[in-house]
Amino acid sequence: MKTDMKSKLMEVMKGTTTVGIVCSDGVIIGADRRATMGTFIASKETRKVFKIDETLGMTVAGSVGDAQELVRLLKANNEIYKMSENKPFSPKSATTLLSIMLQQNKMMPYYVQLIIGGIDMEGEPGLYSLDPLGGYSEESMYTATGSGTELALGYLEDSYKKNITTKEAVRLAARALSIATSRDSAVGDGMIIAVINKSGYTEYKDKELDKFLPQTSSK
Repeated sequence: MKTDMKSKLMEVMKGTTTVGIVCSDGVIIGADRRATMGTFIASKETRKVFKIDETLGMTVAGSVGDAQELVRLLKANNEIYKMSENKPFSPKSATTLLSIMLQQNKMMPYYVQLIIGGIDMEGEPGLYSLDPLGGYSEESMYTATGSGTELALGYLEDSYKKNITTKEAVRLAARALSIATSRDSAVGDGMIIAVINKSGYTEYKDKELDKFLPQTSSK
């Protein structure tokens, strides 16, 4: 049973690269836009980065339907929490809730890998990665999910510097996703990168990110 579940999870999670970076003034999260079904490119405009609130966002990898359901549930619960507590979820609170949801459904799991990123009410950044069964880890520097994980992490490990700003980290995330795109056929068709800091939630898409990438030679 466990072997069958593991093989199914690996089959669903072949595509996608998502990244998260902890910065001195906030958090960066980002992902490519390609959705695949085996070797077939099913969509070139898939959204894998989601705004939950002005101080909170998440990335998704894996089954599209499962991911979208979890996004809807987290958004709804965040709104209920705001009505009760007059503040949004912190990154840790959102992660804890998703961890409980995933663990409760471990016999029929959501086929997803998630990254939660944002800032708390004091402006402190938080970054967490979650597996399909609800296990999570707090990341102090960076993380990645999906089939391009090794490519993205290899670049981030070499390039990340302590106290990096969100402005600098956009370039880092864009480059990490670009490297994954160049070597992984399941990754591509542009990217979305979100900055979450005291100014709120800001997204950069596709051509807006060209200036952060090295220009290729025409020769």
